[in-house]
Amino acid sequence: MSFTRHPLARESGLKISPGGQKFAVIPELVLDSGEILESCPVAYKTWGRLNDTRDNVLVICHALTGSSDISDWWSPLLGRGKAFDPAHFFIFCANVLGSPYGSASPLTIDPRTGMRYASEFPQTTVRDDVRAHKYVLDALGVRSVAAVIGGSMGGMTTLEWPLCTAPGYIRSIIPIATAADHSAWGISWAETQRQCIYSDPKFDDGYYEPFDSRFGRKPQRQKLRPVQEPPLDLPRTDVPTAATTPVKERSERKSWTARQNPSFSAQGYLHYQGQKFIQRFDANCYLHITNKMDAHDVTLGRVPAQEDNNDDSALRQVLSIAPPGALVVSVETDALFLPEQQERLAACLPDATLAMLKSSDGHDGFLLEFEQLGTLILGKLGKDFPHFYASATDDLGLLEEHTAQPGGASLTGEVEAW
Repeated sequence: MSFTRHPLARESGLKISPGGQKFAVIPELVLDSGEILESCPVAYKTWGRLNDTRDNVLVICHALTGSSDISDWWSPLLGRGKAFDPAHFFIFCANVLGSPYGSASPLTIDPRTGMRYASEFPQTTVRDDVRAHKYVLDALGVRSVAAVIGGSMGGMTTLEWPLCTAPGYIRSIIPIATAADHSAWGISWAETQRQCIYSDPKFDDGYYEPFDSRFGRKPQRQKLRPVQEPPLDLPRTDVPTAATTPVKERSERKSWTARQNPSFSAQGYLHYQGQKFIQRFDANCYLHITNKMDAHDVTLGRVPAQEDNNDDSALRQVLSIAPPGALVVSVETDALFLPEQQERLAACLPDATLAMLKSSDGHDGFLLEFEQLGTLILGKLGKDFPHFYASATDDLGLLEEHTAQPGGASLTGEVEAW
């Protein structure tokens, strides 16, 4: 495998996280579908240093709209004395396939045609992501991974890591605000969003031009001439017509109109976040990754199909090879990945513990409740790997301390004040 700066990522016109993002190029990556990605770039970032036994590794898995730069979305958890401490761990985060932030995606040039894949980019799975990222870890000399941690789609990836690798390679997992499979509820939300994209005439089946213009910008409105209608011959009435409407009546009408057409803060929030999101993400990439999430099911192809979908025996069987003692984290107000889904995970993972984040922010609570989440992760890592905390890296250049930013990358846009 070659490790070079991949020029295609820079030419895409999308924002690439500055400061240390690297690219690995996999000559041939065979996907679950059987298709092959040639010269497949994988964007990744690392913090800290591998120890002599090459096993002090934390693998962090990003959510749907995230990137390989943890400081973009979990910055308060990264740094000296924090949950992801580069003084004690070698921290690795790679961008998933299909994302616009560096790894192979619809924005990538197909080496066979010399043109961007666009909507012809082959569908990838969460398992494909794990295999691609494992190739990079192998090339970096990693022998085993201490813990895999991720939320939402990153939690899906977290669950797949011990299932796609040799027994003992992953020693601990912390899946957050996620599920063993995507629910009908989650799939329905994703399909609604996809149909919004498909319905835009500018989308053009994924071949929108110019490619670097982001989908969703409002089309230029044409000026319409007022239609001249013939005058109506109305019967006369006995009620005289006033030349002007009294001031009091106009005021009452204005007040009534405002009550009938109020401007809600929720509407403003959606418009604001939506406008920001279309400037930093790509439509084909969004379609690709939401389809990837919909197809997620850790039992798929690992056990015979069962008629009784309410029986968790198949899930227990599949997850029995996961490392014991997983920490499953839920958000109490999550309406996308319901707490019941994390309860199911905790019941099916061997000797797992369930923790609940108190938050009023729904699913995005896992990107906002840094203090609670940091305490949980630190406690878990300290209990499982006390020997890693016995020594520390003194190279300040490898620590890369970060300043907390106001929020991170949400499923529906960046979570921040507006």
